[in-house]
Amino acid sequence: MTTLLIFAALVGLILIGVPVAISMGLTAAATFLIMGQPDILTMVPQRMYASTTSFTLLAIPFFILAGNLMNTGGITQRIFRFARALVGHIWGGLGQVNVIASMIFSGMSGAAVADAAGLGMIEMKAMKDNGYDWRFSAAVTAASSTIGPVIPPSIPLVIYGFLTEVSVSRLFLAGVVPGVLMGLALMVAVYCVSRKRQYPRDQRASLREIMASGKAAALPLLTPVIIVGGILSGQFTPTEASVVACVWALFLGLVVYRSVRIVDLPEIFWETLAHTVRIMFIIATAGFFGWLLILHRIPVEVITGLTSLSDNGALVMLIIIGVLLIFGCFLEGIAVLLITIPIFQKVIVHFAIDPVQFGIVMTLASMIGLLTPPVGMCLYAVSSITGLSVGELTREIWPYLLGIFLVLLAVAFIPQISLWLPNLVMGSR
Repeated sequence: MTTLLIFAALVGLILIGVPVAISMGLTAAATFLIMGQPDILTMVPQRMYASTTSFTLLAIPFFILAGNLMNTGGITQRIFRFARALVGHIWGGLGQVNVIASMIFSGMSGAAVADAAGLGMIEMKAMKDNGYDWRFSAAVTAASSTIGPVIPPSIPLVIYGFLTEVSVSRLFLAGVVPGVLMGLALMVAVYCVSRKRQYPRDQRASLREIMASGKAAALPLLTPVIIVGGILSGQFTPTEASVVACVWALFLGLVVYRSVRIVDLPEIFWETLAHTVRIMFIIATAGFFGWLLILHRIPVEVITGLTSLSDNGALVMLIIIGVLLIFGCFLEGIAVLLITIPIFQKVIVHFAIDPVQFGIVMTLASMIGLLTPPVGMCLYAVSSITGLSVGELTREIWPYLLGIFLVLLAVAFIPQISLWLPNLVMGSR
């Protein structure tokens, strides 16, 4: 009963428009007061501070900065041209390019909203100029941007690794195959929709254009190679890799392409700082909220409740996915992770679910949340760019949501999809 009241209060505050971070903090503080434990509130500053001091979390601002530098530095245009040369001739043309470009960019930033707001503007303008329906262009852009946090690097996976003490390197590797499958699923959906509506497509690019566009994009394409290769070779940790990505992006923008000026940097840094503060404040208050859950043994209650329903791990996984998808309709993806990980971490141990596999499942489920109203951050980002209503986007996006959902189910029930690569490269545990 206590569990239901706590989450009812939390969701109620969010639904009336209270920010997620404030909602979690108020819910925790009110619960301690109602239960006659006001002295515990003296620990709030310490718990919030402790939640944000992990070395792993330093990766978040640097990956955000790397994405902002690449969006500003003209790198996204080079990626788009190369993707167009590769797949622009397939049914859906620039819709297919949209997906491939997002897959490439996802190996650089790790943030879905950065993809939607940066590369997405280039993609949608090109699609509109070539006669594509504006709603189709916006829906494909919103859906493809969710690949970013699955293919490494990934900000949600950094947070999951921090909270569960699971190797971030293993999580990054585990995201590669599911991320590629997401891209393929979206490409199939784009193909089906485009074939039905007879959208245009490019002429097959000449080998000369493929080579020229590949050469122009060669240095940006090295970014994921540097990040993942450096981590796997032991040259740097995932956190240090985020700094390397920033230095590389800054080098490309300032020195190689000269598309970033020194005077542009304060605005880029300010945008990065604002985004980082929002995420870190949510993490801080989630630390306090998670402490409340642990003190009142709510994870134990959840485990008991789920085991009373079934001892079947597959059925429990379905229930967990359902809970994550419902939460995703009302909460931003990172907030979903921060609220549910302290609860489900105990559950997966009880049912012998691999924590690396579960990290990918949680991330994929939270990506679906980015595309579902009323709180779909990618929907809102694309809506603000296009002027389309969230309702219009929602009606257009369902084929792509279906594709991502099928990948989510595959990852949830076929562990080797996510575990094969980390086991191959780093060995099974």
